[in-house]
Amino acid sequence: MCWLMLCNFMIGYDSSYGSIMDFTITVTGMDLYFKRHDGQAVTCEEFYAAMRDANGANFHNFLLWYSQAGTPSVKVTSSFNAEAKTYSLKFSQEVPPTPGQSVKEPMFIPVAVGLLDSNGKDMPLTSVYHEGMLEPISTNGQPVHTVVLQVKKKEEEFVFSNISKQPIPSILRGYSAPIRLDSDLTDDDLLFLLAHDSDEFNRWEAGQVLARKIMLSLVSDFQQNKPLVLNQKFVHGLKSILCDTSLDKEFIAKALTLPGEGEIMDMLEVADPDAVHAVRSFIRKHLASELKAEFLSTVESNRSTEPYIFNHSSMSRRTLKNVALAYLCSLEDPEITSLALHEYKTATNMTEQFAAMVAIAQNPGKARDDVLADFYNKWEHDFLVVTKWFALQSMSDIPGNVENVRKLLKHPAFDMHNPNKVYSLIGGFCGSPVNLHAKDGSGYKFLGEIVVQLDKINPQVASRMVSAFSRWRRYDETRQALAKEQLEMIASANGLSANVFEISSKSLAG
Repeated sequence: MCWLMLCNFMIGYDSSYGSIMDFTITVTGMDLYFKRHDGQAVTCEEFYAAMRDANGANFHNFLLWYSQAGTPSVKVTSSFNAEAKTYSLKFSQEVPPTPGQSVKEPMFIPVAVGLLDSNGKDMPLTSVYHEGMLEPISTNGQPVHTVVLQVKKKEEEFVFSNISKQPIPSILRGYSAPIRLDSDLTDDDLLFLLAHDSDEFNRWEAGQVLARKIMLSLVSDFQQNKPLVLNQKFVHGLKSILCDTSLDKEFIAKALTLPGEGEIMDMLEVADPDAVHAVRSFIRKHLASELKAEFLSTVESNRSTEPYIFNHSSMSRRTLKNVALAYLCSLEDPEITSLALHEYKTATNMTEQFAAMVAIAQNPGKARDDVLADFYNKWEHDFLVVTKWFALQSMSDIPGNVENVRKLLKHPAFDMHNPNKVYSLIGGFCGSPVNLHAKDGSGYKFLGEIVVQLDKINPQVASRMVSAFSRWRRYDETRQALAKEQLEMIASANGLSANVFEISSKSLAG
């Protein structure tokens, strides 16, 4: 990661403040690198030295990325001075202590930054004041729209000049460094970036940060029995992305994908799978309803009767169409189900056929049962496809899905002695927070029984399955008691393998 990060710094923007080195200088460094080390087994430090020595570049404390553990946390605060026409970004960084490294040095962190005006356009950047010096920012004498600020100290300030109006900052463009960023951007700022940022990563990130905030707020409302209401500005922001034909279709698909339920539960003091699932389902249905016409148009415009082609254009087309279809099917509308069945039956490749089946399988009913049966009949002789078929059903969030999984244990294609089949069916079930952590304990009971049974067949695989209990203390007291009961049952089973006993006992010990 750090080697790639260094390369990205070097071939970035052609400016003393735009990147560490421009493309020409990078070539010079690569020439020296091959001259020194061609045919040798070399280290990252030798690559670093070649780039530094060929160009006299200052990479002070960059190698800490290799020697210092932990992910830096960076806080950014901004201020605008209308009278002086300046805009300031203040950075502070901290690397959390880790075993054996209680005291950490400041890291070399490249932060790509752009500023947006009130119309959502990138503002031209001409100079930045830093450490007592006013440095010009230009490419062949022309202003630039993105600069890479080199944050090297615990606290640093960069001041942009000739900024006549309050901008919205786009920080960490292109994910220029693997850090945890905390900024003073407001929700309105994030909504603005979601709708207008020219940098696709930051546009996506703004949507993810907003979605996490919205989901956490709605989880709180759900737990207090308050009505769920989705911020319409968020809907409009996603609509602007969905309708922007200039954007890459794969990016649109990713931008429309909400954070997963596991990610949101990790942000709660006490994990609540029912509330998180209800909120995520509510948002998906609301978006599908509000943007129904746009999603239908997306499905229609991204159909293809051409043979399967493996390239970016075709893959992104399929991805966007499949995301739109999945949203629509969340509405549980018979007309939409007919549309999805049509997509399933007319698909020219398994990718789109499987995606249509996934969309239909969200909801219980005859259509789901028929499609699952038809798909199996077509692909029953393909081991890998049948494995995916098992996983799709086992990880379903349909209420009470544990009984469906029990039935699949008896399916002629399932074999408890085959690790891949176990991972797809049992591992897939563990990937459904709603059913694994069912309030009645049915998911825990099922998994406990399977672990004991599986331990006699393949202890290594059984130990992987019992790991699903490892975070049982993250849940409410009722779920904790039910999970603990199963862990105690597993740990006390006769003839238990050392692998499973170690994980179950450690989980109990906390």
